[in-house]
Amino acid sequence: MKPPEVDRVAASRAAVAARRARASVKRAVNERRLSAVAVLDTALSSTESVEATMRVRDLLLSIPGLGPVRVDRIMGRLEIAASKRLSGLGVHQQQRLREFLVKRAPRVEQPEQSRLVVLAGPTAVGKGTVSTYIRENYPEVLLSVSATTRAPRPGEVDGVSYYFIDDDEFDRMVAAGEFLEWAVVHNKSRYGTPRTPIDTALSAGRSVLLEIDIQGARQVKAAMPEATLVFLLPPTWEELVRRLIGRGTESLEEQERRLTTARVELAAQDEFDHRVVNRDVQAAAAEVVELMQIQKAIDLHGKE
Repeated sequence: MKPPEVDRVAASRAAVAARRARASVKRAVNERRLSAVAVLDTALSSTESVEATMRVRDLLLSIPGLGPVRVDRIMGRLEIAASKRLSGLGVHQQQRLREFLVKRAPRVEQPEQSRLVVLAGPTAVGKGTVSTYIRENYPEVLLSVSATTRAPRPGEVDGVSYYFIDDDEFDRMVAAGEFLEWAVVHNKSRYGTPRTPIDTALSAGRSVLLEIDIQGARQVKAAMPEATLVFLLPPTWEELVRRLIGRGTESLEEQERRLTTARVELAAQDEFDHRVVNRDVQAAAAEVVELMQIQKAIDLHGKE
């Protein structure tokens, strides 16, 4: 039996997103923003990572100064087949490849860019969907979980999607200084980012992604100027309206309020360091992670 058309389309989009993500990694290696050793380390530490699916030959070809003929000779000496992927290397192959990369691949200086990235954008642009995809497909990135006083939407899980708390608990956390940022959104519910998990993750050298609103992004930038702000845009205004109405989780009055807010939020995009258009969730997620420069892998290299 042929798979349903929707499955074929989803598989095709996933394949395209994976190719783009691998191309981003190779480009970072070629531009000396990411070390080949770091790519290997990430691939071996997580079989679900983009790096794990890369072919050894492609990684070597991305290193400045190595052409196809030379790479083929190197792989012969390392006794690694041309079709071999990083995640499929045997123990001795891993050791030989790593020794070669340590000696021959260019080193990368520790970047000055922050490991803290803030993803924000107007209502219904798909921030939650993009950040969820990153959490599920890029385990090297820690997705911060916000607290909110609004009620859960269908499918949302407490402690995973948000920490759903009441107004009294939110007040207590504000008074205790437990939020990195907090704000009233759409003149209704309050949202806040617990500070402790972020400080702990950054101290451990992890990459952290905050998915918050525009007001919160401004507060984070004021508190932590080294943070990188990424603005998620819809392909068109009409598509934003379609997404908001299509999810059917708000009343007509709430939809109007959110669309009014969205127009104001879109005007704030120039305050951000980068802009990403959310035409396709997988592609947008890959672009956000590329902007983070896969910081965990770079950090691993810096600790060698």
